[in-house]
Amino acid sequence: MREYSVPVLVDVPPSANCADIVFERSEQEPSAVAISRKVGDAWTPVTASEFRDQVAGVAKGLIDAGIEAGDRVALMSRTRYEWTVVDYAIWAAGAVSVPIYETSSADQVHWILTDSGAKGVIVETEAHEQEVRQALEDISDKPAMWRIDAGALSELTASGADVPGETLKERRLARGGHDLATIIYTSGTTGRPKGCRLTHDNLLFTARNVAKGPLEALFEVDGRAALLFLPLAHSFARLIEIILLETGTVLAHTPNMKNVAPDLQSFKPTFLLGVPRVFEKVYNSAELKASAGGALKGKIFHRAVEVAIAWSRAESSGGAGAGLRLQRALYDRLVYAKLRAATGGRLTAAVSGGSALGERLSNFFKGAGIEIFEGWGLTETSAPSAVNIPGANKIGTVGKPFPGVTIAVAEDGEVLVKGRHVFDGYWNNDKATAEAIDADGWFHTGDVGVLDADGYLRITGRKKEIIVTAAGKNVAPAPMEDRIRAHPLVSQAMVIGDDRPFIAALVTLDPEALEQWKEANGKSGASGAQLCSDPAVIAAVQRAVDEANIMVSKAEQVKKFVILDTDFTEESGHLTPSLKIKRNLVLRDFAKDIDALYG
Repeated sequence: MREYSVPVLVDVPPSANCADIVFERSEQEPSAVAISRKVGDAWTPVTASEFRDQVAGVAKGLIDAGIEAGDRVALMSRTRYEWTVVDYAIWAAGAVSVPIYETSSADQVHWILTDSGAKGVIVETEAHEQEVRQALEDISDKPAMWRIDAGALSELTASGADVPGETLKERRLARGGHDLATIIYTSGTTGRPKGCRLTHDNLLFTARNVAKGPLEALFEVDGRAALLFLPLAHSFARLIEIILLETGTVLAHTPNMKNVAPDLQSFKPTFLLGVPRVFEKVYNSAELKASAGGALKGKIFHRAVEVAIAWSRAESSGGAGAGLRLQRALYDRLVYAKLRAATGGRLTAAVSGGSALGERLSNFFKGAGIEIFEGWGLTETSAPSAVNIPGANKIGTVGKPFPGVTIAVAEDGEVLVKGRHVFDGYWNNDKATAEAIDADGWFHTGDVGVLDADGYLRITGRKKEIIVTAAGKNVAPAPMEDRIRAHPLVSQAMVIGDDRPFIAALVTLDPEALEQWKEANGKSGASGAQLCSDPAVIAAVQRAVDEANIMVSKAEQVKKFVILDTDFTEESGHLTPSLKIKRNLVLRDFAKDIDALYG
């Protein structure tokens, strides 16, 4: 078994908890900007002391409402300023936060609230409130509920006005590293979500060792600022929220994905967090826009892409020659500078996680002046376990373990992890905990990967997702899916073939890209169903499949595909909130299409 470990860089005292930073920073630099809050069309600064006052006010209100130390308080909301206030207020009151995706179904809401035993729940909108009431209609002992859009923060602050500051301080300081900070229910591609118990030490140990270790350079930039738009109910975004506040990076929120582009331009972040699909969409949108501008602009864009990739690869293997540097300088003026301007003009780095980012896309963004550092981890590991490093970014891998983490690859290829960042177990599920953490303390991640001699980890797939064809060939679907999905017309791709004679794929089309394609190709009146059988669309998808097939052996190549006339989305139930495909549900709902492929 090959393993690799990195020594602890930052120790965290046993008394530390996540809420400390709010109160410590307000004393050390009260006028420093902690968060930038969008009010109307303007970004309004929130100082460290103002943020502390709001957190303290809501925390006192929770205490006044009867929330005791260790009680669970659920939070169901989009990514917005109030999410962060409430999150830290729950910790300041000594309670345990239980995030719920705002897209969750009534059944999921019912399960999370009842399984966690939530004593209170804070929702964002009237629709969320109705969903919670529906989910708990058969429960007699209902949790207290507050609604953000109905003035929940002001209501809690007013009701807790008489709670002494000393009471709040005692409540907060009584919680230490070993205490439970949050229960995050895995969105899960199969089965009922399991609640991951994460302690204050899990989160702080991870945040401080990542921020002072592999990503230190990103959090030492003058005027550093970051825009969060991924769901804060997801462990990845949640951990970044903590890192940003711990490092004094100005944090801003975007609750609606449709507003990300204009918010990037107006907020001008230096750092961005995303999942691969976000970066794919940025690239695909730029490619379609260039192609719509005429043959010459399309040709210039595609040449710029090749130059960026070539320059990035050359830089990783000794440095680009003079000719390549000149070409890059030319295309920087023609293409790359415009791409950077669309992100606000200050963005030079981003972190990607959740699933694999294609090597071609990583090289393109690096060559265009925005370096993406891939990381990897699970909710059970407080989000990250490995991440690439500025100055030592090995594209195609998810980096090395961060300080304090040991990663090993078992004989069957499964990636195992040890460290203080590994969760405390599953809530109310000792059986699942025992199955996940073995007698030697290794957490079995379920991911399959390869660890090189320098300690860089390459994830090749999920153990449960490995396809075994009728001929006995093992196929990892993720790399093929990533490559097919890189085509601008493609939204989702799912490779199939378990117990089948050959590998095939289900492909969906990107609605936004399709509209641009229809206009450019004189087919504005065509319906989605018509385009699925359009020869030009089929030919475009075939080219994407052919590109993917180059990467693998003949036995692993996609022999046939079908274009579905509906997309996989969260709303359809086929994607998790972190945009992973729920394979079992796709196989069930599109069984006829799959059977037709195999004829």
